Amino acid sequence: MTSSISLYAGNKALKQIQQNGIHQSMFDVMAGASGGPKWFTLYGLDCYLFGEFFANRENPIHTIGSSAGAWRMACFAQEDPVGAIKRLAHHYSHETYSSKPDVHEISDKAIQMLDKVLGTTGEEEIANSTLVQSHFIVARAKGMSQSENRLLQLTGLLKAATANALSRQRIGKHFERFIFYTKNASFARPFFSFEDMPTEFIPLSSHNIHQTLMASGAIPMVLRGITKIPGAPSGVYRDGGIVDYHLDINFNSEKLVLYPHFFPIVKPGWFDKKLKNRRANPENFDNVILITPSEEHVNSLPYRKISDRKDFESFDERTRIKYWQTVLDKSHLMAEDFQAAVDTGKGLENIIPIESIL
Repeated sequence: MTSSISLYAGNKALKQIQQNGIHQSMFDVMAGASGGPKWFTLYGLDCYLFGEFFANRENPIHTIGSSAGAWRMACFAQEDPVGAIKRLAHHYSHETYSSKPDVHEISDKAIQMLDKVLGTTGEEEIANSTLVQSHFIVARAKGMSQSENRLLQLTGLLKAATANALSRQRIGKHFERFIFYTKNASFARPFFSFEDMPTEFIPLSSHNIHQTLMASGAIPMVLRGITKIPGAPSGVYRDGGIVDYHLDINFNSEKLVLYPHFFPIVKPGWFDKKLKNRRANPENFDNVILITPSEEHVNSLPYRKISDRKDFESFDERTRIKYWQTVLDKSHLMAEDFQAAVDTGKGLENIIPIESIL
């Protein structure tokens, strides 16, 4: 019988799994990548991880995410994480627009969605959590990429893409990485550190979480940039996936990193998606366990693919929502197979070395 999940592990992680199996105390980090509606295939897995796998945990877990990954990790940090992730899945999968939506319509709908996901107390719960230390990645634009004029912004993005194609480090001339992190009585400083490009850390509070999450998901040319984040320098803040798309970072973890991901591809930044030779650094994934939908699972979905943002254009509204609901429903199969691996060890003999996909 085929499994709905594929498991990949770095050398350190693989040795520990072979010796001890998988249990929640092995992890001190969980990561969430950008990807918009691609996340729907992980929804059931998130419900299990948030509600059961990490239930009754005593030691803090440090989360990091960009764009949709940041929104997912924000759900995890709330007092009812399963309720929050259900709200995100429902409102996101049922989102509708006019026939020709502009950035203002899409941005306004995103604000309304985030309001529903956070509810009346979500910001305070995230900022004050003693169990989940959140780190949300945001990119501050430079030059023409700051502009809301479509032509100027597009020109800035093309310049950034050209520079990035020459060297990933050159993206820093066009976008700066900002990490907004939990800072309260339990967490005085950020957990993660970065050496690949200059990075600024800004404490999260109940007063800036909403703007930070909006900024982390502010896709260029699609949503408005965020110009005012309390506690942060002035500027225009955009999607965190621009600098950290699939989180090719040094996770700084003494234990292991749990990384649910929507497919077995890891690209460092948003502009790297079409660069075949731009791959993640295997050294960053030595202690990572990557959980992805298996090829068989993807082939069982309508249209033999996971959901993505292009579906807004490819399908009519009714067809898209029905398709996305099927992806969400079938995502619980991934949770069942991962739980079986945790409870019985089933499938752990099939773990793939992560270097094979990096």
